[in-house]
Amino acid sequence: VTCGSAVKLTHLGASSSTKQYYLNSDTHNFSSGSGHQIVTVVPSNTKHSSLWSIREGHEQTPCTAGQKLTCGSRIRLTHISTGRNLHTHGIRSPLSRQQEVSGFGEEGKGDGGDDWIITCEGSDTYWMRNRPFKLQHKDTRTYLSSNAQYQYNQRNCGRNCPIVNHLEVAAKATPDLETRWKVELGVHLSH
Repeated sequence: VTCGSAVKLTHLGASSSTKQYYLNSDTHNFSSGSGHQIVTVVPSNTKHSSLWSIREGHEQTPCTAGQKLTCGSRIRLTHISTGRNLHTHGIRSPLSRQQEVSGFGEEGKGDGGDDWIITCEGSDTYWMRNRPFKLQHKDTRTYLSSNAQYQYNQRNCGRNCPIVNHLEVAAKATPDLETRWKVELGVHLSH
């Protein structure tokens, strides 16, 4: 996986052999909590709203497009459609009561709350496509997660909810099966 690539992150914990879930965002904001842009996982790989650009961490030297990313690298994921960065902070998530994950910033500009550390599994030196990994938030040390148990519906989201049937994305303190992801689809740059 390389800097500057536009990728779709597949959540391994909620996915099964018949259905894959992808990290997603749109122009809708939370009505409580931070009020930031909502981030969920969705069971469709055809949505353009599931594409994220991989960039260097906040206030780091810009990485070179196509540069291989090593395990342990600090990155930002910027949502292609809205320019918001994948972000977390101390606010509770609405369903699981973990830590809220949201889209934050404008046109890729944000703050240190947008930084994530690539945590590879096994002995990989580089972040590899189709291999499980975790994203650990730099500031809060929590892990990007989702769980099929925390699905938005009309009861917990209201009538005309724009994210019905999406799964909540949160950041949790302990890594486990719910914090495993992989990159397989996208536009992968190389040099």
